[in-house]
Amino acid sequence: MPGNPVEPLPIPVEEPAPGEAPEPKAEVGVGPWDGELPAGDHWDPELLADGDRRNVVDQYRYWKHDAIVADLDSKRHNFHIAIENWQHDLNIGTVVRTANAFLAKEVHIIGRRRWNRRGAMVTDRYQHVRHHPTVEDFVVWAQGEGLAIIGIDIFPDSVPLETYELPKDCVLVFGQEGPGLTPEVHEAALATLSIEQFGSTRSINAASAAAIAMHAWIRRHVFSQPV
Repeated sequence: MPGNPVEPLPIPVEEPAPGEAPEPKAEVGVGPWDGELPAGDHWDPELLADGDRRNVVDQYRYWKHDAIVADLDSKRHNFHIAIENWQHDLNIGTVVRTANAFLAKEVHIIGRRRWNRRGAMVTDRYQHVRHHPTVEDFVVWAQGEGLAIIGIDIFPDSVPLETYELPKDCVLVFGQEGPGLTPEVHEAALATLSIEQFGSTRSINAASAAAIAMHAWIRRHVFSQPV
């Protein structure tokens, strides 16, 4: 009948042929250490014996957790990441994971202390995460550390990230998905930057914006690429 909804077609599931074994799932990480055990306090005896299935780069296979964090701390970059968390934003976990990938100094959660860690893929164990209950508390902390507060959002006074000289010592701040940066953060920021877009959507989500902004800092201050 006209107006009746069309039922979606079922998605076919490819199953092994009769007598054919299913494809084995790829194992993550490495198995037990093969050969003479290495010497050094950073090695984890249990991981050497049982294998290391953690989400870490090969350099840190079989290392103790504290040893990995200590090594990362010795070479972290100067930029920080902050994200407002007034509505339990699901992007925060992904932002933390990206901050770990780009070796941010710290991640700052402004607002609610609890956040969804699922997207972090356990990378928060290797990333320093600091909580600020209010914007005022965060701003006082950042100013005390001598960090430039740089907002990332679309405002009438926003300037393009692509042509802005990002300070080396800064904290990149991202707002809640939907409402964006609060007026308090916008007012406290040295500058608010927008990411140039060319399609029909008004904005990209906070996790994507954070990755782009972090990479912009890396290009400028690690690879010395001019704006």
